Amino acid sequence: MRVFITGASSGLGHALAALYASRGATVGLTARNAAALDALKASLPAPSSVYALDVRDDAALRAAAADFIARHGVPDLVIANAGVSVGTDPANAGDLRVLRDVIDTNVIGAANTFQPFIEPMRGAGAGVLAGIASVAGYRGLPGGSAYSASKAALIAYLESVRVELHGSGVSVVTVAPGYIATPMTARNPYRMPFILTAEEAASRIAHLIARRRSYAVIPWPMAIVARMLRLMPNAVYDRVFARAPRKPRRGD
Repeated sequence: MRVFITGASSGLGHALAALYASRGATVGLTARNAAALDALKASLPAPSSVYALDVRDDAALRAAAADFIARHGVPDLVIANAGVSVGTDPANAGDLRVLRDVIDTNVIGAANTFQPFIEPMRGAGAGVLAGIASVAGYRGLPGGSAYSASKAALIAYLESVRVELHGSGVSVVTVAPGYIATPMTARNPYRMPFILTAEEAASRIAHLIARRRSYAVIPWPMAIVARMLRLMPNAVYDRVFARAPRKPRRGD
């Protein structure tokens, strides 16, 4: 099996890379932190290739995809996992740049990841494109305007790609996790219900991918919470969440 993963240097991406490598997969490791990728590569029991790049750089991702295919063949699985999360204040002019960076990484980065693989996978008539979204995409969270917007957009993008590729043999899997214990959530100043370790989340995500689930929320109790939030009338939602703790802004 051949797997290409973005955001592989830490957290969920690191756990996914370790899991698939432990099953004998050849893994393409992509992230900005070259040293962390090299350390991960050295720890894996299966062959891997390292690509230190920013997923916002579409040319760099096209080059990485071409190199991976040349070395290992068309991947069986591409996981767009790279993402950032930071609190934002819509009244702060400086946070407009933060909003752009979050959307560019979380949405455009996923599109940049998939694009160079779509035609080769469609030509092979097989493969899975998996995107890591979030339950934060269900409703706008206070302090999370950038992150919630990016994940809502990612969910819609993945659904569009899934419909586009229907009947091609290429599946698109959308996973919307709740809280996962990673460096990205470590600064959250609030209780995180049903939180999973990165290893637990990776195992559940791999199971969903193997089943080619078109859409799933993990863990299952968070799916119930997310559905309740989506059905909650705006007046009730606004009253409940207006006083909710905010995710810290960058630098706070």
